[in-house]
Amino acid sequence: MKIYYHPVSTTSRPLMLFAAESGIDVEFQLVDLMTGEHLKPAYAAINPNCLVPMLEDGDFRLTESSAILKYLADKTGSPAYPTDLRKRARVNEMMDWFNSNFYRDFSYGLIYPQVFPNHRRPTDEQQAGTISWGKEKAKRWLQILDENLIGPRNAYLCGDRITIADYLGAPMLTLGEVIRCDFAAYPNVRRWLGNMKALKSWNKVNEAFYGLLGAFKEMTFETI
Repeated sequence: MKIYYHPVSTTSRPLMLFAAESGIDVEFQLVDLMTGEHLKPAYAAINPNCLVPMLEDGDFRLTESSAILKYLADKTGSPAYPTDLRKRARVNEMMDWFNSNFYRDFSYGLIYPQVFPNHRRPTDEQQAGTISWGKEKAKRWLQILDENLIGPRNAYLCGDRITIADYLGAPMLTLGEVIRCDFAAYPNVRRWLGNMKALKSWNKVNEAFYGLLGAFKEMTFETI
């Protein structure tokens, strides 16, 4: 199996972490987002979305980080994606929650418009409004995550055992480190993230991402 990826990509890092922790034999093929390789004809021919990640397993291709995690877990029989109907449904629910709710407002509303020029809004007024909206929505999702989804007892998103929902959600949350979020107001979120950062592969998988943070150290951000 081959996964086309970039090591600082928020949607690639979950696959890197899951594969490393699970010992899955995957070839990771770099697509250099910094030079625009993902937009060039060679990659567009195999992935018209022009995004990473993409999995290639023989003649089968699959996009979307969440779908690839599920495929890898099923293919390898990983306990991180339980077969019990209700337990699996809960994992699916959490993955959809991160994709549809949290990531949309936290990343595309608050972080990306401040960090990437191509996400900046056309006018200062639109930019300020987008960031303000994203921040307030993200704070609401973080409160729900802290108080209702993780709560004071769960070690992970779906209970006391790690699942692929954790592998998807944690890299999305750590994107906040780019704008220096500290999540002090969300102790259960911080505790959960600490459990994820204690994984043996965390530092190696996130080495490039943490290296990127230095590029933003002089910038001032609206943060949480």
